[in-house]
Amino acid sequence: MSAVARAIILLSALFATAANAADARDGLTIASKRFTESYILGEIVAQTARSAGETQVVHRPGLGNTGIVFAALQAGSIDAYPEYTGTIARELLKSDASDLAAINRELAPLGLAAGIPFGFNNSYALAMREAEAAALAISAVSDLARHPGLTLGLSQEFLQREDGWPALRQAYDLPFTAPRAIDHGLAYEALVAGEIDVIDIYSTDAKIAEYDLRVLRDDRKVFPAYDAVLLYRADLPRRLPKTWAALQKLEGGIAAGRMIAMNAEAELGGIGFAQIAEKFLAGDRSGAGAPAKRRFIDLLFGPDFWRLTREHLVLVLVSLAAAVAAGIPLGVWAARSPQAASAILASVSVIQTIPSLALLAFLIPLLNRIGTLPALIALFLYSLLPIVRNTHSGLVSIAPGLLESARALGLPAFARLRLIELPLATPSIAAGIKTAAIISVGTATIAAFIGAGGYGERIAAGLAVNDNAILLSGAIPAAALALLIEGGFALVQRWWIPAGLRAA
Repeated sequence: MSAVARAIILLSALFATAANAADARDGLTIASKRFTESYILGEIVAQTARSAGETQVVHRPGLGNTGIVFAALQAGSIDAYPEYTGTIARELLKSDASDLAAINRELAPLGLAAGIPFGFNNSYALAMREAEAAALAISAVSDLARHPGLTLGLSQEFLQREDGWPALRQAYDLPFTAPRAIDHGLAYEALVAGEIDVIDIYSTDAKIAEYDLRVLRDDRKVFPAYDAVLLYRADLPRRLPKTWAALQKLEGGIAAGRMIAMNAEAELGGIGFAQIAEKFLAGDRSGAGAPAKRRFIDLLFGPDFWRLTREHLVLVLVSLAAAVAAGIPLGVWAARSPQAASAILASVSVIQTIPSLALLAFLIPLLNRIGTLPALIALFLYSLLPIVRNTHSGLVSIAPGLLESARALGLPAFARLRLIELPLATPSIAAGIKTAAIISVGTATIAAFIGAGGYGERIAAGLAVNDNAILLSGAIPAAALALLIEGGFALVQRWWIPAGLRAA
């Protein structure tokens, strides 16, 4: 077996072991999408399932947008997540099905089902500042056609969904050709600041009343009903009957007003999603009330701190180990062969230019799974450039006289590489590995958007509710980890590299 084949097998085994260990799930995996209400519903479902005591329950919060979470459900990476009937019918099934029975008939061939209506409808809508809407006499979506100068700021998902902006624009013949794309978590603040005039909202958003907004009437009934339900793999009731019985008790238990109050607790009161879910399940209906005093240090070292740290370290260290195993041989090959050098260095450079989210989006359908494995592969690819380039430059910069001396001693090629060239190139190679490690720490935060965990989970949650404290509670540990890794490499280099070479 060739060295290349052995290296490929080794890397595959390394990725598979790490991915399986990180993604291992003995029982039930609940997911949620990346907005406040979905985070809360996901926590309620997960905590309810845990209360049954039948199996291990994992909650993957803020897994991504509708497409990513649904793909994860179809692939079996997750077992269930909160969804809305209108989204299932129009966006996922491309259907006009309007009731749960019709939706389930179309989900059945996919091995999926929808059920346990939570008791409220959360429709899409457009909203404006009350004062501006009153001044322009706008009360319905059709009124917008008379004001082509307004600036629309719409979420990326709403812009792309067939039941979102494309349907709305066609039904109302709206004159706006290029609405601004803006994250839903930031749209309210942009609207209040006057940067945009119209945003898309969810009808249970807490900030509608907080910011005194006017919700525009859907006078041509474009939006279907969006009843909140649980979308799940069809074998769940049979596989986990006690857990399913516990989940069924949630049916009809969340009124629209209660959902708005819980959204307010998260977005205005700064209360954690898990805590809100606990209060709801305990029957505490006191609402947001006065915001609880929240200390940043408690948020920073919350109950999920060590889990996130472990997941982040797995992503960085496993991908780095694989990149070292592949990158150093590639660098040696490039140094040995000027013809191969151009192709190798160009290839790893091109990989580095691919946006991280685009690379992850490409790997998900390619691997037919989300989570740790595609994240590891993406981080591995991003780590190659500094290692390959530094190995190549370290080897080609060795003084020709030293190489001639080695040849004069009669050392064979591999012995010269092992005993002379690689030791002399060690400072350059070590610098490349250190750079790759630090880049990986930052890039790994993106992995949370596909359910790979790590500190990025907090950053995604902070963006979803526009909460800087939550965002920083993810960003600061990531920055600290990068500094620790840099310091650790400095110590290792002092031990690994002889003093004479360090000075050089």
